[in-house]
Amino acid sequence: MTATRAEICLSTTDLRRDLGFFGETLGMRMEMIYPADNPRIAVFAGHGLRVRLDQQSDAPPGHIRIRTEAPARFGGAGQLTAPGGTRVEIAELDPPLVIPEVEHAFVVRRLADQAPWVIGRAGMQYRDLVPSRLGGAMIASHIRIAEAGPVPDMVHFHKVGFQLIFCLHGWVDVVYEDQGEPIRLTRGACFIQPPEIRHRVLFSGDDLEVLEIGVPAEHITEIDHEMALPNGRGDPAREWQGQRFVHHRPEGAAYAPFRLPGFEARDTTIAANTRGTAGVTMFRPDGSGACAWAAHDADIHFAFVMAGEVLLEGEGKAPFRLARGDAFVTPPGMRTRLSEASADLEVIEVTLPGTFSTTTG
Repeated sequence: MTATRAEICLSTTDLRRDLGFFGETLGMRMEMIYPADNPRIAVFAGHGLRVRLDQQSDAPPGHIRIRTEAPARFGGAGQLTAPGGTRVEIAELDPPLVIPEVEHAFVVRRLADQAPWVIGRAGMQYRDLVPSRLGGAMIASHIRIAEAGPVPDMVHFHKVGFQLIFCLHGWVDVVYEDQGEPIRLTRGACFIQPPEIRHRVLFSGDDLEVLEIGVPAEHITEIDHEMALPNGRGDPAREWQGQRFVHHRPEGAAYAPFRLPGFEARDTTIAANTRGTAGVTMFRPDGSGACAWAAHDADIHFAFVMAGEVLLEGEGKAPFRLARGDAFVTPPGMRTRLSEASADLEVIEVTLPGTFSTTTG
């Protein structure tokens, strides 16, 4: 194999003073310098980076970002500027997750509105269900893969506060850290992916459709090149940041009266397994035909119509006839009503937190 070495080339207007900055201030190691009598080029290595400083380069000043567990070593998080012009940003290696404050809104997103599908990660198609993203607090995506076969995915994880995958149609095989062999997710079933659990999407059937909810809206996905999955028999009791992996299946699930009159629901156990961070239920008509105006006090309330039809009414809003593929968000305190539900109606409800109050009447 031919040896290769890559360097980032940076211009400098003051190489002599940059030697101390890169060596002492940044703690990098000098690898090369020339010519000896009047140096104009120096190479430094450190922090996983190799940089070549060139005093005769006419390129604009460069920008380096150093992520570290000890920002204080560099004088704290912030910006430094080398004598020769290079800007250096010091940032935390693993900054805390920040979830923006929710910007409450009444949102209706219908499949018939023909919102664009865009190509996202691993070649999958995404449809945005909450364009405002409630101020960045959450993202809801309708995701599909048209053709069956292997998915070009890698072992990865997400830095999130909460993440749900709910299968709407078809099937998909996914392998998870400490959960044993690959698991097939089928229609009506769902996964709760705890924060930073390693996983990989393997294969999908034809016309796969899933609903994905993530909190916050913009979160980092990191590739793990070291872990191979599956990585053992599994550890169902393991927690990631207080949350457990859940694979909820509809087969044999018990239904109980829902919080709204006229409906019954099955619980996915996600509220219990996330210590109340979020709750996910699937509800349907109970056959009584009852309906009522109601308001909740959940911070985030999202719903997606999986099958059937229903009329959504909101105080001061025009009514919306909703069908499969339609989604809506209702803010806390707003009175709404679901009426004229078809017998085959199925609705997925996702709330943060998992426990909240509802008033009807």
